[in-house]
Amino acid sequence: MAEDKQTPSDKQTPSNEQTPSYEKAREELTEVVRRLETGGLTLEQSIELWERGERLAAICEEWLQGARAKLAAAMAQRQEPQPNGPEEAPF
Repeated sequence: MAEDKQTPSDKQTPSNEQTPSYEKAREELTEVVRRLETGGLTLEQSIELWERGERLAAICEEWLQGARAKLAAAMAQRQEPQPNGPEEAPF
């Protein structure tokens, strides 16, 4: 089954890079957290990593909100009465 990778990847980040997929953003966020937890960075490096982590977390949240909206729409459509539902079936 093909995944829809277009939701928000059509947008551009301030650094002119394409927005990463949810999986790539989550993977990079995990690496950012690991590096911050390991320590040994300067304050400037830590702040830069923190800011990158915040941007990645926002990207992940945007993907998750899009997925929730798609799921809610699919569930709402499923709950609507179908014109050829069981009540109108010939058998």
